[in-house]
Amino acid sequence: MGKSGSFILGAGESVVEFEGVASVSLDGKGRLVVPARYRELLAQSSDRLVVTADPMKCLMLYPLVEWMPIRAKLRGLSDLNLRTRSLKQVMLGYAQEFEFDSAGRILLSPDQRDFAGLDKGVKLVGQGNRIEIWDAARWAEQMEQAVLLAREEPPAELEGFTL
Repeated sequence: MGKSGSFILGAGESVVEFEGVASVSLDGKGRLVVPARYRELLAQSSDRLVVTADPMKCLMLYPLVEWMPIRAKLRGLSDLNLRTRSLKQVMLGYAQEFEFDSAGRILLSPDQRDFAGLDKGVKLVGQGNRIEIWDAARWAEQMEQAVLLAREEPPAELEGFTL
C-alpha cells in the first residue's frame, strides 16, 4: 500500500495528495468505509466531500475545496458541443456532497453505485487531488489495460520522462 501526504504551500493553503490503493468493502446499505489514512487527509482540507462519476465508469471522491474549481470549469463549458455536454452530464449529474458519519463511512447513492458497477469489493485509488472508487473486478481489468498501453509508444507529454 502506498502512502499519502499533505503539502503546505504557504499562507495556510494546503494541497492534499492521495496515493496508493486500498481494498475496502461496501456494506449492505451501500456505505463505504474510507481508510483512516485517507480520512485524516480529507479532514485536513475539508469536512465536506463530493463524490461524482468518471466517464471511465468509476467514481471520484474530492475534498470540496478541490471540487469547487473543477465544478466552475465544467459549468463554463458549452452545452452546444456534444462532448462537453456529455462530460457535464456525467460529472455534474452524479455529483453529490457528503460528510463522514461517526464510523468514518460515506453512503454512496444507488445511482452512483449502479453507474460504477459497485458491488461488495471496492478499490480506492489515490490520484493526487482525488480518490477514485472502482469495482474491484473493473480495477483489475483497468490495470491489465494499463500494462498493455505501457508497452506502446509513449505520448508526447511523456517524452524525456524517466523512472
